[in-house]
Amino acid sequence: MIRDLIDFSLDAPATASRLESFLRHEIFDRMHRRGAVVGVSGGIDSAVVLALCVRALGRNRVLGLRLPERESQPSSLDYAELVCRTYGVDMETVDITPMLDSFGVYVRREAVVHRIFPNFGKGWTYRLRLPDSLLEEDRIGLYRLEVRAPDGTVESRQLNYTDFLTLTATTNIKQRVRMIHLYHAAESRRYAVAGTTNLTEAAEGFYVKYGDGGVDVEPIAQLYKTQVFMLAEYLGVPEEIRSRMPSPDTYSFPVSDQEFYFAASYPVVDAALAGMRLGLDNESLATATGLSSLQAGRLREELEKRAASTGHLREMPPSCDIEFPVIRESIPVA
Repeated sequence: MIRDLIDFSLDAPATASRLESFLRHEIFDRMHRRGAVVGVSGGIDSAVVLALCVRALGRNRVLGLRLPERESQPSSLDYAELVCRTYGVDMETVDITPMLDSFGVYVRREAVVHRIFPNFGKGWTYRLRLPDSLLEEDRIGLYRLEVRAPDGTVESRQLNYTDFLTLTATTNIKQRVRMIHLYHAAESRRYAVAGTTNLTEAAEGFYVKYGDGGVDVEPIAQLYKTQVFMLAEYLGVPEEIRSRMPSPDTYSFPVSDQEFYFAASYPVVDAALAGMRLGLDNESLATATGLSSLQAGRLREELEKRAASTGHLREMPPSCDIEFPVIRESIPVA
């Protein structure tokens, strides 16, 4: 249970108003765009961003774009439609499966799964996840491949680094293909692409470069996930979406953000990140998160490592600093 040492409370009306003003200024005044496209996934973040865009720009200037593929959970489409209906925006749907097929995404991923689990076949599902004991043992970052048979039996194997890279590289193509469709929809309307990355994800690099990180504006990038949920309630996001398990929805076997990336629940991760920003030691961090001092130390280590290894995602691509003369002395200046 999270203690009261760190307060995430926010003034929802004031926060929404400030974000709406921000969106109007960035999209209308600075970018000179006519509206916004939001990739609606059926999750909490895209629902909040869609709601903010509607309040800021007007529902006739917002498009909700659903971008499913064959491994997406069917319920995600229904939830995305619910969001668009709730806020009265136009919705379009593009199945990106053919484009992913053309890149060999499914073939390459399933080749890895077949090699590790020879019985894998029709009706089986699979996912990547971190071990349950992440905060109890020194096993941080060691991903496992899990498969679920049609009878519900689950098997798990630790991945070697090469297989991990193959699975993640092909998975990231999904987000990059979605980015292409979002920009096509936006540019054909002179709209901006509104991103859905929150502060927790941004700080820890939980997004794909030139994928879901490829957007024009990030309205919720200064809100912890905990605060996104608070704002969602004020904005009237349907309870069905607010109560959903946060998930990357990129594997046929459902996996939560906690299982896939953070190793802890969002309230715990948010408390740890906020505590680290405040300079808390491990004992105070344990109080803030409800973890033991040992667990808090391991979580700090993991969060610091992820933040460092994904720092390049939050920066412009580096270039070499070379100075050239502008004018040669032999050339007369008029």
